[in-house]
Amino acid sequence: MKSQPKQRLGRRQLFAAIGGLAAAAAAPGAAPALADSESPDEKKKPRYKESEHIKNYYRVNRYPG
Repeated sequence: MKSQPKQRLGRRQLFAAIGGLAAAAAAPGAAPALADSESPDEKKKPRYKESEHIKNYYRVNRYPG
């Protein structure tokens, strides 16, 4: 009798199996999306602050300012 060769998983099958297991494990713990908690006024307020390290970045990279 001939012995059957051992079946090996290829690299693609291995990564597909690992990815499938990871997706299945993460799905039940996923949190539902929440609505925005900001008011329209808060959405319009300026958020960009030009701090010292930002000023240094502009100066080093020769941005006009």
